Amino acid sequence: MANKFPKDFLWGGAVAAHQVEGAWNVDKKGVSTADVMTAGANGVAREITKGIIEGKNYPNHEAIDFYHHYKEDIALFKELGLKAFRTSINWTRIFPNGDEEKPNEAGLQFYDDLFDELLKNNIEPVITLSHFEIPYHLYEEYGGFTNKKLIDFFVHYAKTVMTRYKDKVKYWMTFNEINNQADGQHTLHTWTNSALLFEEGDNKEALTFQAGLNELIASAKVVKLGHEINPDFQIGCMMAYVPVYPYSCNPSDLMASVKVMDRRFFYSDIHARGIIPAYAQKYWEQKGYEIEITQEERQALKEGTVDYIGFSYYMSGAVTTLPDVAGDEITEFPEAKVILNPYVSASDWGWQIDPVGLRYTLNIVYERYNLPLFIVENGFGAYDKLEDGKIHDPYRIDYLQKHIDQMALAVNVDGVDLMGYTPWGVIDLVSFGSGEMEKRYGFIYVDKDNAGNGTLKRLKKDSFAWYQKLIQEN
Repeated sequence: MANKFPKDFLWGGAVAAHQVEGAWNVDKKGVSTADVMTAGANGVAREITKGIIEGKNYPNHEAIDFYHHYKEDIALFKELGLKAFRTSINWTRIFPNGDEEKPNEAGLQFYDDLFDELLKNNIEPVITLSHFEIPYHLYEEYGGFTNKKLIDFFVHYAKTVMTRYKDKVKYWMTFNEINNQADGQHTLHTWTNSALLFEEGDNKEALTFQAGLNELIASAKVVKLGHEINPDFQIGCMMAYVPVYPYSCNPSDLMASVKVMDRRFFYSDIHARGIIPAYAQKYWEQKGYEIEITQEERQALKEGTVDYIGFSYYMSGAVTTLPDVAGDEITEFPEAKVILNPYVSASDWGWQIDPVGLRYTLNIVYERYNLPLFIVENGFGAYDKLEDGKIHDPYRIDYLQKHIDQMALAVNVDGVDLMGYTPWGVIDLVSFGSGEMEKRYGFIYVDKDNAGNGTLKRLKKDSFAWYQKLIQEN
């Protein structure tokens, strides 16, 4: 009994619109930031092109064609026993350019139909408003989220969909993994979070802070507005939590880990507390950054704090200041380097596997904010082999079981208030980082390869029956 979860626990699965829907130019949908990202590979970066270039491979354009297959997929989700399904609304289905006054009715109707189908099958929609998808036009015309005009565009979009679906969707999140762009150094993250590309001579860090703060203001305004539309809405943020441990008990290593985590916590600190943390303001002052924020915007942050913290957890890291340990230098602390943790293993993509890190994250985040938590992404990307029409994936079962065991300890031993668990890629989808199909996460296999070949046929993996039983037993 000690390992049971609350009876209303939201066992589910997660995807993102741009990684599953396809139909990229159907029913008046506009071009999004995800639509101009080419296919990469394991260790090969995706290219961000200027508009759509003929002859390039854009895997998100078709993805797994969930747009036309969602009814059969939801039937499989029901069989699996899902109580919740996390997906996103593609902003460019609703406002193709992002700055229109009137929405696209065909896009609104698609999500009406999708949510109706989920509810008919007793599956709760959990909806992210911007999951790495921003209208491409907002980059070309306005320069992305460094421009404060995007705050109003996002609020207008959110008001439109929250009003339309106020009786169909209870659980919302604003921006997906907003803190993945924390240092401005990872192009895919600044691009998909903020529609931000840098030019020669730009101060990447300062621009990313400004764009991120504008998104946080937009998010806060939407939280307040959403509660006015329907007081029963539960509106959260969505963080990427990668705990970074001190490599040694050297006090400098501990302090380095604190400063590295400050950069990631900056976003959820504002989401949950409604004020810009002192460490960030001091950092801006030391760097000479003039980050624009008005008193009205500061008040908006205070009035729009979130109801819960949604987050992804895949891996952990480590940091050291010891001179005899090699690693990648970082700016957060003098002589600090991020290194691989020698005490844990890693996936084929180099992601460190650390189930105990999930319990640790649940503890520190719950203590920091005293808000309900929701694990909305966790999963294992792997090369699955189709043999005689079957997919045996014991490695995925092992990964998820070990993480769920740690969740149980956090709930039953540590007293963490955990709302639910929606492992990533409940069905195989296009990988965000590499654009691959063959980096598979799902309980449901989709017949498609990295080159785009395949029938799109759906097949249940061994992990499907395992997760089905686990949900039944709670």
